[in-house]
Amino acid sequence: MALLSIKNLTIEFPGVRALDNVSVDFHSGEIHALLGENGAGKSTLIKVVAGVWPCNMYTGQMLIDDKEVRFHSVKDSSDASVQVIYQELSLANNLTVAENIFLGYEPRVNGLIDFVTMHKRSLEILKKLGSTIPPDAVTGDLTIGEQQMVEIAKALSRKARLLIFDEPTAALPESDVQRLFTLIKSLKAQGLGIIYISHKLNEIKVLADKVTVMRNGCVVSQYNNNNFDMAVVVRDMIGRTLDKVFPVQKPFGDKVVLRLENVSLMKRGKTIINDISLECREGEVLGVAGLLGAGRTALFSYIYGVFSGNHSGKIIFEGNKYEPKDPADSISKGIVLVSEDRKKYGVLSTGSVRDNMIISSINQFTRFGIINESRSLQECNRYFDRIRIKSPSLSFCVSNLSGGNQQKVILSRFLMVKPKLILLDDPTRGIDVGAKQEIYALIHQLASEGMSIIVASSELPEVIGVSHRIVVLQNGQIKGEYKHGTTTEEEVLGIAAGVGA
Repeated sequence: MALLSIKNLTIEFPGVRALDNVSVDFHSGEIHALLGENGAGKSTLIKVVAGVWPCNMYTGQMLIDDKEVRFHSVKDSSDASVQVIYQELSLANNLTVAENIFLGYEPRVNGLIDFVTMHKRSLEILKKLGSTIPPDAVTGDLTIGEQQMVEIAKALSRKARLLIFDEPTAALPESDVQRLFTLIKSLKAQGLGIIYISHKLNEIKVLADKVTVMRNGCVVSQYNNNNFDMAVVVRDMIGRTLDKVFPVQKPFGDKVVLRLENVSLMKRGKTIINDISLECREGEVLGVAGLLGAGRTALFSYIYGVFSGNHSGKIIFEGNKYEPKDPADSISKGIVLVSEDRKKYGVLSTGSVRDNMIISSINQFTRFGIINESRSLQECNRYFDRIRIKSPSLSFCVSNLSGGNQQKVILSRFLMVKPKLILLDDPTRGIDVGAKQEIYALIHQLASEGMSIIVASSELPEVIGVSHRIVVLQNGQIKGEYKHGTTTEEEVLGIAAGVGA
């Protein structure tokens, strides 16, 4: 008997059928991977199971333990022992670990929160997970991996029987990834059902007992782990054989667009970047590799004008000394940043696709305080088509798009300001293999048009494959520099970890 059974589920939004007659079973004590391109229907299916999309929005059935359930809200789903660990964690950073674990379900005595019991139960759950995080620790002070552990503890406090993991390793260092895998296997051994969503197929091969592939809102194939063929699964996901992942590189120019001279960054008494000098030329894709905490994101923040610590050294941009003030100043000079954190720094979640696209270039379409709707619409449509954004329309709410398509919307926003330098911080985080290939092609197309691009990525094959040249950061210093095709993942990883040459 299936723990959760989906039968003939169909859901439509204006102009698109997001799920088309989907049927799939999920069992207790099983890790079931859900794969598909961005826009394939994975997120929509999870939102139905989680009660985000209420039962009056779809046709078909959901059954738990062979009994039909109809969720009107997230609370209904939670009460039925279904919990989702989203890629973007939903914790309150100012609360303690225990307060987050029992948020909304606090134990009470005579109407008052029983903090002693809450602390005790939190400690029991965390110990069960093999965690030593103190229940009275402030959540905002924890690492991403520790915060994810708190999110899992929160789910278990709700007596979860089905746990859904949505891109759980997207922001984790490798050490935390391995701990998470061990924990997930332990939860499986305890009899929980696990739905695991990831675009990292190597993770699926290691973890999953069963794989379901979706495309265009439909289930197109299912595999057991023992007959899992990665090339076949990729073909099922994108509807074609994936050709060469990285496009052929074109030569770049001699003009130096950006030069950093002896740049150091300090924050709270700690040196984050230590005496870095580098150049990026016109039409060049420069890669920045390094482990989590090496200084990649801080470096981008400084160039873009959002670094809040102390700094020394100087930036030369297009031959002139440049003092980063704030994002508006950077954008006006032709420098844009596509952040790794779409939720915090990227999308306006309540806005439409069009709103999100024009927000940084709205002055181009405004005269005497009035927006030229025709011109702005024409430009939005041009980038909508060029970047292949999958959305029913420009008026569709951006928060209802898949993560990959949200990323494309953000890219289009900054391309519309006609930048000279693009900073891409983990640009394909949480994006499927097909969409990644499209973004790699776009990066090289933009470079061939003369834009300078600096890419920081936690995925070594990506930063090595997409870049003309890479620099390797280790503890805030450049420890290696390589032209395309002159190094390997192993060599770069060794240097980034401090054990290489």
